[in-house]
Amino acid sequence: MRVRGRWRVVETPGYDMAVAGAYILFDDVGGEFALDCLTGSIHGGDGDGFQFSWEGNDEMESASGDGWVELQDDGSLEGEICLINSDEIRFIARRSKTSSTAC
Repeated sequence: MRVRGRWRVVETPGYDMAVAGAYILFDDVGGEFALDCLTGSIHGGDGDGFQFSWEGNDEMESASGDGWVELQDDGSLEGEICLINSDEIRFIARRSKTSSTAC
């Protein structure tokens, strides 16, 4: 199974973040994400697990960093969004059933 498609973030272990509406989306050339007040465009490829860079906003201020994702045996997606010189936000996501790009 590949990670391409839309994933609903269901948990941010160690962070008290609102996960209602939080998602991460992977397409053929990268993707995008929204975690509470942190949003970004992902630059990276598709696969079972990979590292990526991103650029976006953290509470309306320019932000960037990197991250990684890895598919788990139970079908969930675990990963981390890292802000340059700041937080590392771990997340757990489940494939969205409404994705039109899911494989």
